[in-house]
Amino acid sequence: MLLNYQYRAYPNTNQKEQLNRWLRISQYWYNKQLGDRFDWWQNNRCDVNSCSLTCSLPDLRENPDFYSQKKQLPILKEDLVTVQHSGELLDFTSVPSQTLQDASKRVDLAFKRFLQGDSNGKRSGKPRFKNSARYRTLTIEGQAITVETTGKDWLFLSVSKLKGWLKVRLHRPLPIGFILKNMLLTKKSDGWYATICLEDPSVPVFNRYVVAATWENTLGMDAVLHEQDYLATSEGTKLPSLKSFRKSQKRLAALSRRKEKKRKGSRSRRKLAKRQGREHQRIARARIDHAFKTAHELVRTGKKVFIHEDLNLKALSKRNKAKQDEDGKFLPNGQAAKSGLNKSWADAAFGQFFTGKLGLKPRTFRAAFSSFLDF
Repeated sequence: MLLNYQYRAYPNTNQKEQLNRWLRISQYWYNKQLGDRFDWWQNNRCDVNSCSLTCSLPDLRENPDFYSQKKQLPILKEDLVTVQHSGELLDFTSVPSQTLQDASKRVDLAFKRFLQGDSNGKRSGKPRFKNSARYRTLTIEGQAITVETTGKDWLFLSVSKLKGWLKVRLHRPLPIGFILKNMLLTKKSDGWYATICLEDPSVPVFNRYVVAATWENTLGMDAVLHEQDYLATSEGTKLPSLKSFRKSQKRLAALSRRKEKKRKGSRSRRKLAKRQGREHQRIARARIDHAFKTAHELVRTGKKVFIHEDLNLKALSKRNKAKQDEDGKFLPNGQAAKSGLNKSWADAAFGQFFTGKLGLKPRTFRAAFSSFLDF
């Protein structure tokens, strides 16, 4: 059984600088591999239905995969790597090897989902190059982590190639008997977070049992977007909404206007961008907290089967089609009012509420229910 526990980490100033360098090197390595794959994909393929008999192709080379790209790491560690556009020098030896290998794994997974699709055959979009705001997580394997000391409220970890002890705030105790498998260090708007992955093979994986639906043990749920109501149940009760984005959109708009007036790359612009990120973070956390509280309130009703409508959220938030008269002039199509409705659908976040994708893997909305039926 696998468990993920996320805690707030408090690295000191030197450790923050070192972790930021690790993020920069991992980001560069990710983009370098992704660019190499795109280069092969563009130069070593040709459509059968449009290729002439006299077409000229460059010298073919092997398709770069996870293993071939990972073999480049020992060569890159022999000397400092120079970034072409900025002349920055990067030391790959300062980063744990498992962290760089995880970057190769991410590229391989993203490119496979783009070309082949996942297990259901659903293909993802074209992978994008990561900037500093999009590459924020470092993977540290369990063999590179040593638990130095544990107190009542604090945990001190020794990470390979990281100077000093990493201080972690234990807001809840770790379970006994589990083995540390790996750890994710994530840089968020308000600081660093450590997600500790624990494994215990002796603990069986929880399997949801099937419950026969009856009129007594079933509760129906209907999504509501009217005034202060969030959900309506089949018993006639209505649960309140939060509207976290609606309450904060004026502050966000003011911050955005102030930030756009500042010169790009200036210190004041970076400070306002950080404040803007904190505001978005508070909105997201408030939405997740409201979803969990609403789910627990539904579970406390004692029902065992919960049924909700199968919402097509993509179609509900779609823009209206443009209307034109005989002269080609555009006519009012009601999109102004529809934009406000789209914002309300996004703010309610029914998608993550009904599917259980609330940001953290363990103990989601789906796991809170004994049985789950869609119709």
